[in-house]
Amino acid sequence: MILLLGGTSETAPIAARLAAAGYTVLVSTATDEPLPVGAHPRIRCRAGRLDAEAMAALIRSQGIRAIVDATHPYAATVRATASRVARDLDIPYFTFIRRGSVEPHEPSVHLAADHEKAAHVAFSFSRPVLLTSGANNLTPYACRARETGLPLVARVLPRQTSIEACRRVGIPEDRIIAAKGPFSVEENREHIRQFKIGVVVTKDSGEAGGVQAKLEAARLEGCQVVVVQRPAVDSAKACTTVDELVASVLREAPAT
Repeated sequence: MILLLGGTSETAPIAARLAAAGYTVLVSTATDEPLPVGAHPRIRCRAGRLDAEAMAALIRSQGIRAIVDATHPYAATVRATASRVARDLDIPYFTFIRRGSVEPHEPSVHLAADHEKAAHVAFSFSRPVLLTSGANNLTPYACRARETGLPLVARVLPRQTSIEACRRVGIPEDRIIAAKGPFSVEENREHIRQFKIGVVVTKDSGEAGGVQAKLEAARLEGCQVVVVQRPAVDSAKACTTVDELVASVLREAPAT
């Protein structure tokens, strides 16, 4: 059995390809939000966060032979945990990282190593900021908004936990956009115009994460873009296509 750590849009095709190749696949997601993975009889699903101890226990109890990590490119903690558990249990670990899509040479695109630096850069332009990087790192932006007196608009998933996170850091209700993407260029432009946004903050989540649409909308509306850079990964071990990933699994952990 393969443990497939997922949650991204690539999870379903990876699970389907592995099942078709003869593997039994246990798809694990951190939340219980529905993730369509098809109806192949070799695909099973579970939900709930796994720390190192729980992941190791699951691997032992289910007879897991390998871990395939297809979590979000920014899920650094999960990736580090999965890699360490695989190493401790002496099973293969495979990483899928979707390709980035941000061209850093664009004069209106500014890279930041982390959210603290991104918040500093975003509010340095003295224009309203649209934060599109999720609800997990709101504090640096909320602090800078209070310090500068500039408007901060947060676009987050329509979950109660995400909305509550915005409220806790003091983002007003009328500056919370609770909606699920990816968003089209025109939808991004509508949000930019609605709040008179001058700066868009995003992650480089790749084409599947709607980054290109954000960049194009920002360009058309004359906005600056601040991109929180991805956590470092061992690029020599990371696969960037589903074909490459499946080939690696077949080569190093053949189906029995």
